[in-house]
Amino acid sequence: MATIKIKQTKSRIGAPKDQKRTLDALGLRKMNRVVEHDANPAILGMVNKVKHLVTIIE
Repeated sequence: MATIKIKQTKSRIGAPKDQKRTLDALGLRKMNRVVEHDANPAILGMVNKVKHLVTIIE
């Protein structure tokens, strides 16, 4: 299965609680952290929910 790298590029301060929990579930707790996940529908849905706070590194 393909993997994707996700980097948090914007601050979570001021984001709703559910988006903060989504970032925690992805493993992003600080700015400029990069995590790697399998590109399954659950992960892609979480990335889509916080797409304004993260970028996907190819």
